[in-house]
Amino acid sequence: MSVLVVGISHKSAPVALLEQLALDGTELHKLIDAVTAIEHVTEATVIATCNRLEIYAEVDRFHGSVEEVSRLVIDRAGESTEAMLRHLYVHYDDGAVSHLFQVVAGLDSMAIGEGQILGQTRAALSTGQEIGTVGPSLNLLFQQALRVGKRARAETGIDRAAPSLVTAALDRSHAAVGDLSGKRVLVVGAGSMAGLATATVAGRGAAGVTVVNRTAASADRLAQEYGARAAALADLTAELSVADVVVSCTGAAGILITRDMVTAATADGRELAILDLALPHDVDPDVAGLPGVTLVNLSELAEELRDSEAGQEVEAVRQIVTQEVAAFLSARRQAGVTPTVVALRSMATSVVEAEMERLMGRLPDLDDAARAEVLHTVRRVADKLLHQPTVRVRELANETGAVSYAAALAELFALDADHVEAVTRPEGLA
Repeated sequence: MSVLVVGISHKSAPVALLEQLALDGTELHKLIDAVTAIEHVTEATVIATCNRLEIYAEVDRFHGSVEEVSRLVIDRAGESTEAMLRHLYVHYDDGAVSHLFQVVAGLDSMAIGEGQILGQTRAALSTGQEIGTVGPSLNLLFQQALRVGKRARAETGIDRAAPSLVTAALDRSHAAVGDLSGKRVLVVGAGSMAGLATATVAGRGAAGVTVVNRTAASADRLAQEYGARAAALADLTAELSVADVVVSCTGAAGILITRDMVTAATADGRELAILDLALPHDVDPDVAGLPGVTLVNLSELAEELRDSEAGQEVEAVRQIVTQEVAAFLSARRQAGVTPTVVALRSMATSVVEAEMERLMGRLPDLDDAARAEVLHTVRRVADKLLHQPTVRVRELANETGAVSYAAALAELFALDADHVEAVTRPEGLA
């Protein structure tokens, strides 16, 4: 059995498409039920946020499972298969473990290191547990992922990476438009990064902050939180014409702020600083050549961040995730060998007992002390013969490659497959 992840997120799809995939509580349960109804799926749950929809499933085969799970996402979006496939991503087995650990550690978030993903992952686990679709495999994986997320934040300053990015961007804008005090700031987007940007500029004394977003309710919610004003995306061109600083972080596929829009907005000759914190870009890179316009994009800031304290924290989290993935996979591979080792030792015990019974039948006058000594000796011989193979099979389980040493051991000793399955099967899961 292996873990399959089929997902779509702010890194792979435009905001408009992610909004089409938004789920309420009832819809979330229906989706999970639909996943578990697939023939090759034994466990399932879903991480659903405004920036991602990821289905996690324990499957007994890849082909067939990935097509059917992907189909559930495609059908919900109401788009053609061809249009959707380029936005979906798939992770399987070891790759699925690595992806989940990165997500929960905050490395895959729009706002690097944001802490909301911990609660969202915990909610996905709880939902699956409540409706009975999370079993021992996903439970173990998600519990470990949550521990990794907590460790990343306890041992590093990863939660300060995104605020540092916003601060660095605003510092770069200072050379163009000066201090934010008395300036008008336009924030485009309403996600985690936009929230950070709105909070930061409000704290720096901006004269007015306007939030523009595709979804009016999200813009209103963010604006109210920081005493800002909300505006519709249809008014973006008009809002550009009165802004001194623009912070755009929607991550929509395709350019949102064009060269023509900026040209019209700066026709009066004023200075305009545009901070493009989206991935992919929200702003046409060509606006950098316009008179009076300063463009700061994410790739430039990433270079600065890499050598900064925040960048070092991100790298520290990457190392933690790498260590934790390796440890988890090693433990999982060794656990996979355990049923075969147990079956082998059980077989050896049965052989010893059968031979002792045969011996006692041939030597009925053997006293209890002699019988105990013989039994002890035979068991020691069996243990010594099995010790090296069982130690080596656990060691070899950590080596990569196509060879299944547990399967080879079972074949060599003609172990009963039904017995190995019985040892493997968790209690209560017939």
